Amino acid sequence: MQAAGTYFEEVQTHAGSWLCQDEFDRKRMLDMEARVRPARRRTFAILALALVATGPTLGWLPLLCLIPGVACFALADSLMPRASRPEYVMFGAWVASELVIAGAVSLTGGARVPTLSWLAIPVITLSSRFSLRGVFVGVAISMGLVLAVAFGDDAQAVISDPTLVIAPFALVLCVALLTIPLMDSDIQHRSDAVIDPLTGMLNRKALSVRTLELAQQSGVTGEPIGLIVGDVDHFKNVNDVNGHAVGDAVLKEIAYLLRKQLRAFDLAYRLGGEEFLILLPGSDLTRSAELAERLCQGIASEPMAGGVLVTMSFGVGASEQSQPFEYESVFAMADAALYQAKQGGRNRTCVAEHGNVAAFA
Repeated sequence: MQAAGTYFEEVQTHAGSWLCQDEFDRKRMLDMEARVRPARRRTFAILALALVATGPTLGWLPLLCLIPGVACFALADSLMPRASRPEYVMFGAWVASELVIAGAVSLTGGARVPTLSWLAIPVITLSSRFSLRGVFVGVAISMGLVLAVAFGDDAQAVISDPTLVIAPFALVLCVALLTIPLMDSDIQHRSDAVIDPLTGMLNRKALSVRTLELAQQSGVTGEPIGLIVGDVDHFKNVNDVNGHAVGDAVLKEIAYLLRKQLRAFDLAYRLGGEEFLILLPGSDLTRSAELAERLCQGIASEPMAGGVLVTMSFGVGASEQSQPFEYESVFAMADAALYQAKQGGRNRTCVAEHGNVAAFA
């Protein structure tokens, strides 16, 4: 799993695409690719052995088709860590693998030999990497190649015996349909593990992974990492007076208002109860404090569910420029600043710097 870790550390945060709906899907794809890579190598080896075993009967040219297939995936492996949307690189390699198999099948006899069913092999990996739209496109490509190989080799044989393409068609479709619910289950379990079910924010488990990534990134880039801790003031009173249903609705609205103010690559977490945390890659203490103050003022000015008015207190810390990000120490500073904000009357932002805590001016 070393490769998966490398990808997670280097992948940039970008908007979703038709192959990956969001950054969560993109990271899942990269993780699955790291897991699939050893199995893919073994698959190529099995196909090579099968072609060697059938070489005396079907010829040796199909063996040459495996070379560009292996080369395409090797190229994709080298390009993905640097690509802003690595899903396009991987989909290109996936299409190349289907073309390689189609070429090998065509050279061994097209629809007249059982190897036409090999076009279903890459379909197994579609749902583990891409969105449902990507799966549909991949299946369409596979079925199109079945037709191209079958009719290109001997159209009259296919017309006389449609089962030559019906059987591979059915196999491609069945493989795709069976893998989709399995991957849906995997996605749901992953989401449940890192997503707070009430607010839709990332949770503590996701935070522990991200802080390790940021520590390694900051050691390379030297950029500061800002950290904001926020706590809803007198939230117990909201629950006691208005009920827990209203309290839950208030937390959802606060989560939405917080996220609305963030950049695409900033990350917000619910630590538990009414406490939230925001990580700001590339933000120094001043910019982090300015954002915290905007959040503080924005929350206070927005009536929440049922017309409830709430305020929040914020504590801010940040790592030093050109210094590695140490989450525990930066969090301790921000938490101390939050405590000072609470002690100072709430509905305010306090900043921790060089061991001192002061209200944001």
